Amino acid sequence: MIRVLVADDQTIVRAGFAALLDAQDDITVVGEAGDGRQAVALAERGRPDVVVMDIRMPGMDGIEATRRILAQPGSEGVRVLVLTTFDVDEYVYEALAVGASGFLLKDATADELVSAVRVVARGDSLLAPQVTGRLIREFTKQRRSRPQAPSELSTLTARENEVLVLIAGGLSNAEIAARLVVSEHTVKTHVARVFTKLGLRDRAQAVMLAYESGVVVPGENAT
Repeated sequence: MIRVLVADDQTIVRAGFAALLDAQDDITVVGEAGDGRQAVALAERGRPDVVVMDIRMPGMDGIEATRRILAQPGSEGVRVLVLTTFDVDEYVYEALAVGASGFLLKDATADELVSAVRVVARGDSLLAPQVTGRLIREFTKQRRSRPQAPSELSTLTARENEVLVLIAGGLSNAEIAARLVVSEHTVKTHVARVFTKLGLRDRAQAVMLAYESGVVVPGENAT
């Protein structure tokens, strides 16, 4: 059962999302928060698997709430799905930078919301290939300093580095397996090792690191 916390300052929106998700056989809503501070408190008590987080809320916004939730002891398994009004929103970049696993437009369909929660709950990032490139290009434009590759990158094998590049291109495990002509199980092993060596939570963080460190250069086709 996927435990979900819904955070949105609009009561009708929050209640609608909660009712929709709670109606699913594999999802249960463990809390509803009307602002960032309440979301942090409820996440600490309720230990949700997924937090559906509105970015723009009064007081503490969704970015700071996400940062605090993911910094809580025992939050390693928590995933945050941020909600935004625009597909390219300055706040989205910051949300991903503090550890969000992906984002969803607030006008998404009911099926898209349910699917998104399931996607991030299983540890995948909600970054469609057609969106990833645009997001990262815009994100890196805001970074004026020269990319600095973390020392941990030197611990990756050639194949693990290749897998990191393909993750940054938005490929799923199955697509990476087909590209490298290996089994999906082998890809999962490589992905797990990449995450462990680089201290990454999920694929969203892998994408961010790949672009920020210069492993993948904006404008180049990682796929």
